[in-house]
Amino acid sequence: MKSKRFLIMFLTIVLLISTYTVAFGQGIGNGSTQGQGNKEGHKKQFKLGIEMLLEEQFDVIEGKNVGLITNPTGVDRSLNSIVDLLHNDDRVNLTALYGPEHGVRGDAQAGAYVPFYIDEVTNLPVYSLYGQTRKPTPEMLEDVDVLLFDIQDVGTRFYTYIYTMAYAMEAAQENDIEFVVLDRPNPLGGLDVEGPVLDPNYSSFVGLYPIPLRHGMTVGELALYFNEEFEIGADLTVVEMKRWNRSFKYDDLPLEWVLPSPNMPTLETALVYPGAALIEGTTNVSEGRGTTKPFELVGAPFINSTELAAEMNAIGLNGVIFRAASFTPTFSKNANTLSHGVQIHVTDPDNFNSVEMGLHLVKTIHDLYPEDIIFRSFFDNLIGNGEVRQQILDGYSVAQIMAEWEDDLEEFKTKRENYLLY
Repeated sequence: MKSKRFLIMFLTIVLLISTYTVAFGQGIGNGSTQGQGNKEGHKKQFKLGIEMLLEEQFDVIEGKNVGLITNPTGVDRSLNSIVDLLHNDDRVNLTALYGPEHGVRGDAQAGAYVPFYIDEVTNLPVYSLYGQTRKPTPEMLEDVDVLLFDIQDVGTRFYTYIYTMAYAMEAAQENDIEFVVLDRPNPLGGLDVEGPVLDPNYSSFVGLYPIPLRHGMTVGELALYFNEEFEIGADLTVVEMKRWNRSFKYDDLPLEWVLPSPNMPTLETALVYPGAALIEGTTNVSEGRGTTKPFELVGAPFINSTELAAEMNAIGLNGVIFRAASFTPTFSKNANTLSHGVQIHVTDPDNFNSVEMGLHLVKTIHDLYPEDIIFRSFFDNLIGNGEVRQQILDGYSVAQIMAEWEDDLEEFKTKRENYLLY
């Protein structure tokens, strides 16, 4: 009898331990508090907007004439192009393609205009939405019932694809055409928001609306935000992703990195981009264009690389270290000229504040070489106001500069809560 009771007690304990292990292995709670097992479960069930459209929500475009705004990032997890997927699907009539900066095939450099042409693979007309025409004209939309947008963004205000989307939404509204966004992840995650909110006086194609430099939203969420907050009024549908979590960075997902543009070759590039791209606001400091590490390499002929690396590392920024580096860009600033500076190495993406880093980098180069660095007015468009450049020149600390935009940033965070889908 004792042995029987002992056996029952033993089996009960084993059952309790098993139940406890399963529960905590899968995670308890929601959002960023979920356990590792549950996070892995999310990854396995994750689907992009394009996959949700094709598998569960095809009625959104079925039987309609579709105009497609895309580039090489418009692929499913198996890297099949949405152009091919829709062109070969009898349920939909793909009538036109529209390319943002760098073109539908991604073969144009930054700032290069891509004229109208016929796509060799599909025999479809391809219209450029960069350069001379940023908003689709009525003539471009003649055979279109619905405009479909599927492009990977990089989570930074001055990356132009989100304004191609906004202008296309305006055109859709003006021409009574439906607008559909196939959502994709923000590769920087959806939790952190950084940098100044754009001053509307500095609105441009690298900053059309008053949002922060690092907005922490997906393209679908931004579409909802733009449509409501800035009164576009498009007939908008967002095909949401399945099982995307705001804490996910791009490398947390079962996705390959496809270059969103020629100078965005890796996820590491995207991580440093919100801050390192401020170097583009100078005339003579290279942001690494023309090298294999754009935005990760920063330098100029007049910089002492050892000195700059030591100064940047002495600041003690979270999640990043700086290595003295020399490089020779093959094009863009300082082309074919040996430059000296630093390579930015992100060691902890979750605790890395790119905008803060970028400000420190610009300020440190200025403070070390005030007679050499030359700013251009484009810096104001990138940072989003006319104050920061002058504050750097006047000797403000980065902490003082950042404190001035904190109220606007908190106001944006409150507003964006109304448009978060995940």
